[in-house]
Amino acid sequence: MKKTKLTRNFTLKIMSVFIGFLIWFIVVNVDNPVSSKSITIAGENVELQNTAYVDSANMMCMQDDDPDPIRVTITGERRLLSRITQANITLTADLQQAGSLDTDPVMVPITASCPGISPENIKVTPQYLSVRLEEKVTQEFLVNVNYGSSQPGKGYEVGSQTASPEKVKITGPKSLVNKIDKVNATVDVDGRTKDFSEEAELNIIDKNQDSLAGRMAYLTIDNTKVVVTTKFWKIRTGVNIGADYVGVPADGYQVESVTTVPDTVSIAGTDEALETLKQNDNTIWIGGTDIDITGETTDIEKKVSLKDVLPEDVKLTSGTSEDVWVKVSILPIGSHSYGLPSNQITVDNLADNLLVTFGTDKIEIRVKATDGELDDFNLDEVKASVDLKDMGVGSYQIPVTVKLPKGFELLDDVVADVTISEVSNSDTNNE
Repeated sequence: MKKTKLTRNFTLKIMSVFIGFLIWFIVVNVDNPVSSKSITIAGENVELQNTAYVDSANMMCMQDDDPDPIRVTITGERRLLSRITQANITLTADLQQAGSLDTDPVMVPITASCPGISPENIKVTPQYLSVRLEEKVTQEFLVNVNYGSSQPGKGYEVGSQTASPEKVKITGPKSLVNKIDKVNATVDVDGRTKDFSEEAELNIIDKNQDSLAGRMAYLTIDNTKVVVTTKFWKIRTGVNIGADYVGVPADGYQVESVTTVPDTVSIAGTDEALETLKQNDNTIWIGGTDIDITGETTDIEKKVSLKDVLPEDVKLTSGTSEDVWVKVSILPIGSHSYGLPSNQITVDNLADNLLVTFGTDKIEIRVKATDGELDDFNLDEVKASVDLKDMGVGSYQIPVTVKLPKGFELLDDVVADVTISEVSNSDTNNE
C-alpha cells in the first residue's frame, strides 16, 4: 500500500516534536527568563511605622474608612514569581519619611518588601498612603450590660446585671471617640435560672448604632473585657393594680368607682420583695397625688407610669407595658353605674342570613333614681334593644334603646359596638 503524506517519515516527525518540547523545557526551566507579576492588597493592610513620631505631639494617625487598594508589581525570575503570594508581601509606611506633617492629608511613602526580591525590583502603586493627623483624646464610658435575645428559664426574669469595672477609659483620635455612643457587654442567659458571673468582651457602638469593630485598631481600652454578674428574679402573675385619688368632686356629685386598665400585671422580684408584696395583698398602688378630682363633674381618666410606683427590687416582666390608664367614675349623688349583659339586649330587624356579635360582654348604663331608692333597682327588669334594619356586614357603634323600671332614668345615652357577619351555609359549601 502506498504511504500517505501524514505517515511518511513518521518516526522523524515524532522526534522533531520531542526535540521541540525539550528546547521549550530548557528555555523555561534552565534559562528561567525574567518577568513581572502584580498582586493587589487592601489598603488597610499597610502598617504604619514610627507612630511615636506624632504621639509625642499628642496626635494620632487615621487612614480613610475605605482606603484605595495597593498594587504591588514584582520583577524577577519566573520560577521565583510563581511561588510568591500576597502573604509574602509586607507593606509599610514610615511617618518619618513623610515630606511634611503640616499638610491635610499627610502623604506617607509606601514601601513593599518580599523575601528573595531586591527593593529595586518592587514597584508600588499608589506610592503614598493618605493619612490624617488628629488630636488624641481619652474619655470614660459606662458599660451597658445586656443579654441580647437570649431568655432565662421558665418562671424567671433577669432581675439585675452589673459589670466590673462599671466604666472604661477609651483613648483614640478625637473624631472617632466622639462617634462612640455606648459600650456594651452581652452575656447569654438562655435557660438559666441561677445567679452567675461571667467574663464578657466589650462591643463599642457608634451614634448610628453600628459596631466600631472595624476601627478598633485606632482605639485603646484600659479593659477590653469585664466581669458581668447576672441575678435572676422569680415571676409572679396576676398582681393587682390599685389607684387612689385626691380631692372631692363638685357639690352634688360622688365618686362611683376607680378602675384601671389593665387591672393586673406580671412582675418579677427578689424573694424578699415578693414576700413584702404578698403581705400588701399582692397589690401595687398608684398614689393619689397623680389624680386630682377636685371640683369635677365628669369622669377623669389619666395615664400613669407603673415604673414610678413599683416597689424596690421589683420590675415588670419583659414585654409588659409600664403604662396604666386610671379611670375615676364621677356621678350625681343618687345615681349608680350598672353593667347590662349583652345577651340581655334584643336584636331587631336582623336579616336572616346575618349574625350579630357584641364587642363586650356588658355595656354600661348609668341610672338615677327619680322616685325610689337605688337599692330597689333590678337590672333584670331593664329592657334593651338595638335596631339593625338595612345594616349589612361590618362593624358599627349603634345606639341602644333602654327602658328602665318606673322611678328611674338614664343619665347618658347608651351605645354598643357590634359586628355583623354573614352566616355560613354548610349545605351550600358542600355542593
